[in-house]
Amino acid sequence: MVAPPDFELVCEIEPPTRPDLMHVRHQIGVLSKVASAFLIPDNHIGRATVSSVAVAHEVERMGGRSIACVNARDRNLLGFRRDLLTAAAYGVDQFLLVYGDRPTSGSRTGELTVRSMIQELRAFSSTPAFRTGRPFRAGVATRLTAPPPWKLEADFLFTQVSFSLDALLRWRDTLDFEGSVYAGVLVPASAAMIRKLQADIPDIHFPDDWIAAIERDNAAGVELACELVLRIRHSAAFAGVHLIPVARYREVAARLEAELG
Repeated sequence: MVAPPDFELVCEIEPPTRPDLMHVRHQIGVLSKVASAFLIPDNHIGRATVSSVAVAHEVERMGGRSIACVNARDRNLLGFRRDLLTAAAYGVDQFLLVYGDRPTSGSRTGELTVRSMIQELRAFSSTPAFRTGRPFRAGVATRLTAPPPWKLEADFLFTQVSFSLDALLRWRDTLDFEGSVYAGVLVPASAAMIRKLQADIPDIHFPDDWIAAIERDNAAGVELACELVLRIRHSAAFAGVHLIPVARYREVAARLEAELG
């Protein structure tokens, strides 16, 4: 297959846990050389961060495209409507709607699900008083299994993180979906990070050769992840990659700029 010319690289950035956007701006500036768009997580590790909608607005101000992640865990219906109203005011129109990881303290509100957020977003977007000129677009996350029918009503899909192109292609061959599909690729920073992920998310499998390489050299994770991005691109099976560089964003940007530039 020939790599598609419009292949997208959606780079996830680390949102601030303090009222300071300097580090966000630095990530955007460094990754903008290779990124087609930026995904901003929403309290993704169970800690409070600056609003994903506010950070998405900052991305747009800097000339980038943004996707604001919104999780069901931390908000009720009124809170979600507030987020949509804020997004409309800021011109933010793309969202990744997720259930949300287990909180480190407290509990879920229990009022919202991903499915109900999609329904509410569609209803909000069709309300004449709140139209922004561009309709809201909603994406959802999926494991490498058959997604429930309601997820196929989303505008785009983000797959769970995978380290195997073969597994991604086998799953993609079974999927009948008209929207864009983005393969999840994580840059593992260390062997300790791998062990934690395996403990926290049992259905994520790290190949033995990845583990061995990173145990020998922590920097190997950048090379392996970037190589996987390029192989996914060449397969032409996906609209793009959702890349999670974590702390290695400088090295990732340099490596991919050399390959994609």
